[in-house]
This record gives sequence, structure tokens and C-alpha cells, in this order.
Amino acid sequence: MSTENRIVVAGGGVFGTSIAERLAWNTDNQVVIHSIEKDVVATINAQHRNVKYFPTRFLNRAITATDDYEVFRDAECIFLVIPSKAIVSFSEEVRRHVGDRQPLMVNLAKGMSDDGAFITEKIPFAHTASMKGPSFAIEVLNGIPTAFTFGGEEADYRYVKDRIFPGTSLMLDHTHDVRGVELTSILKNMYAIAIGLVAGRYSSPNVEFLVYTKAVNEMRRFLSLYGCDSETIFRYCAIGDLGLTGLNDLSRNRTLGMLIGKGFDYSTGNTATLVEGHRTIRLFGETTRERGIADQFPIVQALYRLMYEGSSLNDYIMSVVS
Repeated sequence: MSTENRIVVAGGGVFGTSIAERLAWNTDNQVVIHSIEKDVVATINAQHRNVKYFPTRFLNRAITATDDYEVFRDAECIFLVIPSKAIVSFSEEVRRHVGDRQPLMVNLAKGMSDDGAFITEKIPFAHTASMKGPSFAIEVLNGIPTAFTFGGEEADYRYVKDRIFPGTSLMLDHTHDVRGVELTSILKNMYAIAIGLVAGRYSSPNVEFLVYTKAVNEMRRFLSLYGCDSETIFRYCAIGDLGLTGLNDLSRNRTLGMLIGKGFDYSTGNTATLVEGHRTIRLFGETTRERGIADQFPIVQALYRLMYEGSSLNDYIMSVVS
């Protein structure tokens, strides 16, 4: 009987490829990348390279790739590393191929479904978890020690930690608060824009950490608002990921904030830097107003006024640093 952990990484993009590479460091893992991009599949299998996303990097030769959904039939663990808006429909397709089996579905995507629901709650499997943390893809690919929070059942956490992750330099902390892991990974993009705005204006660590500390407190209030464990704020998925995304110039959300803070004109229709945080600002700005608690979230409201109501950058700065 095989002792291999049969793993499928759903998504052959930058992060999916990076995660697959690290998982393959554990020789007990049989790692397959599932991708709808035929050129990605072809170059991984023929050249051991993902030419589209990492043209100069060779991958572990044990990694294979496919676009065939039959690969999920025998998978024990499926890491979902595809755009958040596609996960629900993708998971429904996977469900049709696995029959009554219940592989562990681990969501690494950061975002909400189109109807505003938490993704893990919409995946049509009983066996689900969420894994988020401070993790730039290129550093994952390069083998830098990287940590995530695993939100899910204790047994699933132990399975991933003790069987799948040994030898990968990937580390985990754990919480049963799956919704909290999902929520903080969404919020941190919005607050990274908030920190980037003051970074662009002041280029001052003092001001950045002023806003960072306020952001942590607002995130904790959101956890309570959505019935999550407020202690989740101290996990890798929250205070850790906010630090990475809000304080590092590799972050697209921080970069967006910095560009606006430096006075560059910004249009939602002409830049790839419009990313996760922009949509989040609208969602949570409107939610806090509808619930009559806008005054408890001054950063969110300042962002909403700036991005959607024509407020000035100066008004934003005065709102968040006072």
C-alpha cells in the first residue's frame, strides 16, 4: 500500500506553482498541479518549468501537471490556489469527479465569493479548511521559511503539519476559527492600502506604525462583528499577514496606496494595481454604515470617502493620523 500523500494543487499560477514546489520537497508527497492553462501544463511536464510565470526557474522533477479533472478522483488533499471568485464553481466541478469521497479541501485564496459569503462556507465539501499567512510567492518558491495559519479541525491540522509539511520549511499555527482566518486575509488588503497612503505621503515609519496599530484594532473589531474569535488577530493570518502586506513594498495593495499618497492619479479601469483591497473597501465601508457602526471604523470610512466619494487625500490623512 502506498504511503504517499496524494496532493493536487489547483492552480498553476505564481502562488500555486510556488506551493507545489515546496510541497514536493517532502518526498512522501505526490504533487500534481491542475491548471486550465494548457501551455502551463505542457511546459511543466516537458521542461520541468512553468515558462509562463517563472521562465527561468526549474521545478522539482517529481511535479507533474494536468488539465484533466480526473486527477482529483484519488486526491487526499487539494490545495485551492485559484482566484477566489472561481473557487465555488471549480469546487462543484471537482465534486462531480470525486463521487462520495471527501478529500481535504484547503483554501489558500484570499477574497470572498461574489455574493459576499466566506469561500470555505460555499465549497460543497464537508472536509474544508483555510490556510493564510505572510507569504510572498517568490520567497515561497525560493525556499525561505514561511508560516501560515491553518483554520480547521485539529485532525486536519495535524495531518497537514505532521505528514505533508515535514521537510518543506513551511510552518503552521492553528485555530478552529475558519471564518476568522478567511476574514483577516480579506481585511489585510484594505488596510495595506491605508498604510500605503500614509507611506506615500510621509515616508515615515512613525506614521506607518501609527496607522498599522489602528488597523490591527479595527481588524479585531471586525472579528467580533462577524462572530469570530478575537484572538485570531494574533495569528500568522492576521497580524502577520497585515505586517507583510502593509509594510513591504512588494505588496500590490500597499503600492496602490503609495501611488495615491504620492499624488498619482488613479483610475480603476487602467491599472493592474487595482486588486483585492479596493473591492473590500466598498464592501466593508457600506457594511459598517448600514449597521450604524461607522464611527468604530474610522480608517475604513476614510478609505471609503477617498475611493468612492471624492474626498481629498488631505482629508484622508487628517482622519487617520489624528
